[in-house]
Amino acid sequence: MSGARAECERVAREALGLEELRPGQLAAMTALAEGRDTLAVMPTGSGKSAIYQVPALLLKGPTLVVSPLIALQRDQVEALREHDEEAASLDARTSARQRTATFEALRARETEFLFCAPEQLARPDVIRELKAAAPSLMVVDEAHCVSSWGHDFRPDYLRLGSVAEALGRPVIAALTATAAPPVRAEIVERLGMRDRVEIVQGFDRPNISLEVRRVLDDPAQEIVAAVAGQERPGIVYTTTRRRTGQLSDLLNEAGVRAAAYHAGMRRAERDEVHDRFMDGGLEVVVATNAFGMGIDKPDVRFVCHAEVPGSPDAYYQEIGRAGRDGEPAAATLFYRQEDLGLQRYFAGGVPDAETLAGVAAAVAAAGPGAGRKELRERTGLSPRRLTGLLDLLERVGAVRLGTRRAEPVPGGPAPEEAAELARELAERRREVERTRLEMMRRYAETEDCRRRFLLGYFGEHLPEPCGNCDTCRAGTAAAPAGPADGPFPLHARVEHRAWGPGQVIQRGEDRLTVLFEEAGYRELALDAVLEQDLLTRADEDER
Repeated sequence: MSGARAECERVAREALGLEELRPGQLAAMTALAEGRDTLAVMPTGSGKSAIYQVPALLLKGPTLVVSPLIALQRDQVEALREHDEEAASLDARTSARQRTATFEALRARETEFLFCAPEQLARPDVIRELKAAAPSLMVVDEAHCVSSWGHDFRPDYLRLGSVAEALGRPVIAALTATAAPPVRAEIVERLGMRDRVEIVQGFDRPNISLEVRRVLDDPAQEIVAAVAGQERPGIVYTTTRRRTGQLSDLLNEAGVRAAAYHAGMRRAERDEVHDRFMDGGLEVVVATNAFGMGIDKPDVRFVCHAEVPGSPDAYYQEIGRAGRDGEPAAATLFYRQEDLGLQRYFAGGVPDAETLAGVAAAVAAAGPGAGRKELRERTGLSPRRLTGLLDLLERVGAVRLGTRRAEPVPGGPAPEEAAELARELAERRREVERTRLEMMRRYAETEDCRRRFLLGYFGEHLPEPCGNCDTCRAGTAAAPAGPADGPFPLHARVEHRAWGPGQVIQRGEDRLTVLFEEAGYRELALDAVLEQDLLTRADEDER
């Protein structure tokens, strides 16, 4: 046993009271303790917090934890203090006096853990103070938010790679519960992870029963009946803010203590709903996808979706909030084909060339080190939209982004050319989003084992039907998954004449699902692939 491994086991036992570590935890802890960047993709409830807390106590220097939710930060601070570990959080409501005291304690090594949202890292004073404290470990929680492929992309996460460089490049731990292969690849790229270790534990949550109910009309009354007849508490997800109020009203009329939750509510209202749900005052929260990240309530017995989500990534993240105690739970999707059109609308359009060219020209005119505030004034764009457009321009080599500033790349494309290249990139991303929605449609309509379909999407193979989904119970998923060998086995790297390189992520008896780097998810009939020579193995030399 390596020294770092033994030390991690000792610290886990003595500091956190963990006598036994779960699969993947020890390997991730050891890699971080040895100074290696680590991406850990592990199911919710598998102990991701301990992954960074243990090596943090072994590495010299404080630990910065970037987390998107203030409530979650405070929960983690309290949990660490219960173990006699000094921790603090920083947010927009932290007073100047508290900020000064926090950074003084950090520099003096009196505080080991500092939690903050990515928005705080846009402040030059925060970066300056953190650099002086010389953190040894930077943790990016909910790391899928880094990726524009991800289901919960946050532009504020885009600067975290630059933040790491500005802080002297501490060891990076990226943690998430759900990340398909392209999301994992972009996390690594965006954060500039070096000498990395990737630990991907099983995505399977076998205690969650999966079911899809196909409906022709508004399923509101069916949802109310389903919720009223299930063990509670639970969560109902819906697409629009208006719908949260409608469904919560209907549930209350049926005798279920329910409340709506969406991003348009005041923070105090959202906090009240959150707290009532956590302490048992509410049986059901009807919410948009604004609710759930960081909700650590182990006894959620069901998650219902009133409409089809935009991708399997988002769906699996949301149903993963059920059954964290390991007891039986249910995930039910109410599916209407017309709801797919609403998701296509939400996927958004492609930015126009004129706006992109205007941003590129503004960066060029402002010169090196242009602040984002100055660029917002020049372009008239909101911070979120400007960040997204700057990201596209950076990806095509037109601008270089720092924590707060942007500058033109010497010798890069002119504004008009950069705008065209950025539009093409945005169009490719939109096409990928379309294919992810198509995969969600296939999940809803498949007669094969639903769990096998979902796990295959994330690159895992379930050879036999799960026995705990509606198709298994109906007997339509009894057939074996099909051969794992043959010319295009699972995980084979392939090349398509039009769609370029990709990887086989699902393999059935008569079809393949391939994730292409540029074209997204595509399902191909195996006979057509062989007869028309559509694919070639890109890893022939390795066989």
